[in-house]
Amino acid sequence: MAKKSWIAREVKRKRMVEKYAARRAALKAAGDWEGLQKLPRNASPVRMRNRCKLTGRSRGYLRTFGLCRIAFRDMALAGVIPGVRKSSW
Repeated sequence: MAKKSWIAREVKRKRMVEKYAARRAALKAAGDWEGLQKLPRNASPVRMRNRCKLTGRSRGYLRTFGLCRIAFRDMALAGVIPGVRKSSW
């Protein structure tokens, strides 16, 4: 489980990116690079980090499911994720 502060920080970043998205797009279209630099750093979508919805883990993240590899494996083996089976050949 990731620290609660890391998870909260990502939620805060996500809110800030959504808040400044229109303003960033307008400044980019106008080519106002000085205006872009005056926006908060966390308003940039590049600074966001994908995290597992259950554990908050940032490494081994699977975009399709929004989970880390460990949580995905546990849920898949438990049969919670529809359409996912353990492969064998």
